[in-house]
Amino acid sequence: MCRFLAYKGQPVVMDRLIYQPSNSLVQQSINAHEIEEPLNGDGFGIGWYTHHLDPRPAVFVSVSPAWSNRNLRNIAPRIESHCMFAHVRAASFGETSESNCHPFQFREFMFMHNGSIEGFDRIKREIRHRLSDETYSWVHGQTDSEHFFGLCVDRLRRIPMGKATVATMAIVVQDVIREVKQIKESKGVKDGTWLNMALTDGHSLVAARYVSDPAETPLTLYYSSGSRYVVENGTCRMEHAEAHNAAVLVVSEKLTKTEKDWNLVPANHFVLVSPGGDVDLQKIDA
Repeated sequence: MCRFLAYKGQPVVMDRLIYQPSNSLVQQSINAHEIEEPLNGDGFGIGWYTHHLDPRPAVFVSVSPAWSNRNLRNIAPRIESHCMFAHVRAASFGETSESNCHPFQFREFMFMHNGSIEGFDRIKREIRHRLSDETYSWVHGQTDSEHFFGLCVDRLRRIPMGKATVATMAIVVQDVIREVKQIKESKGVKDGTWLNMALTDGHSLVAARYVSDPAETPLTLYYSSGSRYVVENGTCRMEHAEAHNAAVLVVSEKLTKTEKDWNLVPANHFVLVSPGGDVDLQKIDA
């Protein structure tokens, strides 16, 4: 599996998210605590927005482990953004290559995934058959994650640039979950699907914690919201000085031991974050 982090809020320096917390994402690349396989060393990726330069996100990926990458260590203290993704990979499908590293980017959208679509090798051909020619050419990697996003991309293409909303993005993801379920049923694939994922256009954020079999427990996913994310003397916390949420984090694992800062996302629910920072939970109907 993998571990990821999504941030939406007041501009923050990336280093404060991926290095400084006691259970930072880089630390999780070496020794994750809330998953059976603790090592996530099959590459990493980061993505961020600088809207005064371009509505599309910048994405940097590498096949080296996050814990030993000098470039990541060098640039993280020099990147500041109001919307960021970060992901460390433990490969389940696809070789260790940059094309298989998250986050994936299409136009103004970024997507990342933790989990697996079991039986993917038996439905991959059908998924690719359903992609438009443009999206078929856009897919460069081999992962179940990118092919899932490919089905999303064909729907996102119908939305004019800059016109996506948190509601429309949630509908896209829910529709694709249903489509993957239908494809698996048509091919007689009974293996489960685990989808912890995040999708953003740089303004809104949609995250999901989903498992296809209600008898199974989905992978961990938490969210934290407050007026400001701060780091003081190496201790990270979410301030709650105002009623309005100006900072929202969605993470695979709690970054700190401050339990009150972290809320476990209910099974088979979306976390929906509006451009203004409002956080809603919505059941996934799939």
